[in-house]
Amino acid sequence: MATFLYRLGRFSFRKRHFVALFWVALLALAGAGAAGAPAAGNSSFSIPGTEAQKAFDLLDERFPGASADGATARVVFKAPDGQKMTDPGNKAAVQDTVDELSGGAEVTQVTDPYQGGGVSQDGTVAYASVTYEVPGMELEESSREALKAAAEDARDSGLTVEIGGDALQAVPETGSAEIIGIGVAAVVLVITLGSLLAAGLPLLTAIVGVGIGVATITALASTLDLGSTTSILASMIGLAVGIDYALFVVSRYRAELAEGREREEAAGRAVGTAGSAVVFAGLTVVIALVGLSVVNIPMLTKMGIAAAGTVAVAVLIALTLIPAVLGYAGHRVRPAGEKSKLLGGGRAKDTADKPNMGTRWASFVVRRPLAVLLLGIVGLGAAAVPAGSLELGLPDDGSQPTSTTQRRAYDLLSEGFGPGFNGPLVVVVDAQGSDDPQAVFQQAGDEIKALDNVVNVAPAAPNKAGDTATIAVIPDAKPSSAATEDLVHDIRAAGADIKDGTGAEVLVTGATAMNIDVSQKLNDALVPYLVLVVGLAFLLLIVVFRSILVPLKAALGFLLSVLAALGAVVAVYQWGWLSGLMGVEETGPIMSMMPIFMVGVVFGLAMDYEVFLVTRIREAHVHGEKPAQAVVTGFRYSARVVTAAAVIMIAVFSGFIGSSDSMVKMIGFGLAIAVLFDAFVVRMAIVPAVLALLGAKAWWLPKWMDRALPNVDVEGESLAAHDGAADKDDEDKELVRA
Repeated sequence: MATFLYRLGRFSFRKRHFVALFWVALLALAGAGAAGAPAAGNSSFSIPGTEAQKAFDLLDERFPGASADGATARVVFKAPDGQKMTDPGNKAAVQDTVDELSGGAEVTQVTDPYQGGGVSQDGTVAYASVTYEVPGMELEESSREALKAAAEDARDSGLTVEIGGDALQAVPETGSAEIIGIGVAAVVLVITLGSLLAAGLPLLTAIVGVGIGVATITALASTLDLGSTTSILASMIGLAVGIDYALFVVSRYRAELAEGREREEAAGRAVGTAGSAVVFAGLTVVIALVGLSVVNIPMLTKMGIAAAGTVAVAVLIALTLIPAVLGYAGHRVRPAGEKSKLLGGGRAKDTADKPNMGTRWASFVVRRPLAVLLLGIVGLGAAAVPAGSLELGLPDDGSQPTSTTQRRAYDLLSEGFGPGFNGPLVVVVDAQGSDDPQAVFQQAGDEIKALDNVVNVAPAAPNKAGDTATIAVIPDAKPSSAATEDLVHDIRAAGADIKDGTGAEVLVTGATAMNIDVSQKLNDALVPYLVLVVGLAFLLLIVVFRSILVPLKAALGFLLSVLAALGAVVAVYQWGWLSGLMGVEETGPIMSMMPIFMVGVVFGLAMDYEVFLVTRIREAHVHGEKPAQAVVTGFRYSARVVTAAAVIMIAVFSGFIGSSDSMVKMIGFGLAIAVLFDAFVVRMAIVPAVLALLGAKAWWLPKWMDRALPNVDVEGESLAAHDGAADKDDEDKELVRA
């Protein structure tokens, strides 16, 4: 591995024009594809194998032309104080709005509140439902403007009018905070590398990699049904790892220059050593992201594969484009320890051999390993405590900020019709095999009415064939409550009894039932996912470190950091701690896919730091240093760079907290805090403490396994032969000169 990458690094350095042209051409090709592709829509959300999805598919089959996946809007009206929505003037204003909306180009149906039971019992609130023929993200802007204009006309009559539903759904924006994150990364790179040019290289190459990845996702979005969130998450992860991977190669290149090597040789050795760590670190991230497919939720699978593709591009760029641009930079990228004149270079140093911060910290940990280990575990354990109160759900209009019209419409409907009105259940009765379908429909409705926590059961609405019907059920509690979840299970239990007696199938769907099924599916998949991803990565790390205990320690440390990060997410987004600082306007259940997504991404990123840090420690140990001294040596060379990489990743992830999308906002915070815990507590404190306590036992591997495993040579031992060859070449040159 090291020898191959060494040759690749030297080739990229020498043939830099060809390598640079290749990546620029790839970026241009991806950009052209993205420019000519249709805009990304909202990825169709399906959960195969669940009852809610089965019912949804049945509706598509038995109710053709109903636009089951079409956008919907609820235009909610509230009468002025002291008036009723049934007053003639208010009624006329609502009728005008219904007539105006009915003429929309993409509108399939508008329900009149006064004919469809859309007026509250006290008469103060009414609503009109609007159904469109296309999903929310595919609506023409003219349709959205027409919806807003109709609401504004109704407001002119003195009514309070708000709009709920997904018809106003927009592509999420990340905000200016993302730019701030990149700015912080730039400052950290300048401080770490001591040169504006050297700092610019990781940023430049990472942006190229993210550009290729996001442009490719955009180009394929319509074909592969990739949602707009997919590209945002891919850019979030791709930018963070792209900068980190490039930073490690550039830092190793400068270290090789400081040892007196020629620039081409330094580039080859940087790619052969740091590049080997990049390859295996990238593999762990890719395994974790692609492994999300085991959950069998297409949207999550696509997000994981798209992000994994962007990470793979970041790895390839670190191995090829970085040595190429280092060739262009020439002598302007200085050896480690030297700064440019602009940043204070050229001044006399006070102490030539003063230990750096990494050396001092590692020496402290090696002297007091048990105390550091216990303090780190207790601290992360305390941070993880809120995770015990984790409540899962999927965001709806009730989780939006109160400043939005969707949230105000949600609140008006709760006020006028009860909290359960915003989460109606759709019961689908398939009586195709029954002798008397109408009797089955009546029986199903009667049994549902008899259940607890039911406010209203609408009459069955059969299809044209008369063999399938839908029954709308309004729960007594809000959609995300435990009582509503219990009601869904009670309806399904009653449906099983009906099937036993009549052969008819009763299925529950709707957004609320879909959320319940998603949460259950994700919970069921979490353990198999952990076993698969952690197991594969564990085997990979055994090959890298040639040890059993080091990969085991890495996996246990990851569990600590991810639990602590989940605890922080619960504290902020569910309990409301520091909610003002984080821009959280509404607390509530944690997004259902957050735990499994965090497990996947954080595991991959945690193994990044594990590989970068521990390979340098093992390199020192392989070259003859005692275990404790190897820890100190590893930190002397890598702690500064790992710290910088972690700060950069935290800054990039934190930038996405400014997104307008609640899912992206929560993931950005969760990943940022997880990197903080994992890099600074687990990898920089717990890892050296455990290695110091284990001593030489840390690198124990059964002899039979040592013989069976391939030698991937991450530490670059095989490159010593190239040193010998280089020395011989130097001697020959000296003889020729003599």
